[in-house]
Amino acid sequence: MHPRISRQSHGERTDRLPGRTDDGARFGVELASVVSGARRRATRDGDRQVDTAHLLHSLLEHDPEVCAVLDDGPRVARLLGYLVQRSIGYGLRWQGSVEDSGAVPVATDAAGFSPLAAAAMADALARAGRRDGARARGVDLLAAIVADPQARAVEVLTRAGIDRRTVTARIDSRLERRT
Repeated sequence: MHPRISRQSHGERTDRLPGRTDDGARFGVELASVVSGARRRATRDGDRQVDTAHLLHSLLEHDPEVCAVLDDGPRVARLLGYLVQRSIGYGLRWQGSVEDSGAVPVATDAAGFSPLAAAAMADALARAGRRDGARARGVDLLAAIVADPQARAVEVLTRAGIDRRTVTARIDSRLERRT
């Protein structure tokens, strides 16, 4: 009997991020952990690609600032409940399909990521670059994820009663206070 989670070859290391090779340094350890967690979750769920819902779930598990932006209370608990249900029913209709709204060009160098997830990772880097050139943070990735209303993560947020525009406003307000 083969294990459900396959061993990864050197070329499939979980700390590799989509896009250019220097992205790992620009994401830093925190977001590398988020991406690694999202990859593990996708593999465990039997999904072919990491999508925005995997990234959102991993952000909630690894980044307290993201939880604070989302109100860190009953809504986050409800959101986590929906994300956990993904593998047992809620997200089954997503299996075998690619998350792609058609609004972004398909990324060819982001193996293992849906087009929307790859675009969100690239946008998180761009947001950090525009802000101060520092490493992208979890809130940068969250803002990038909620930017596309067709993202699976946005669907889950909406079901949990969290409006994506409110999330964006909270992130922008939080980042403005830091500057």
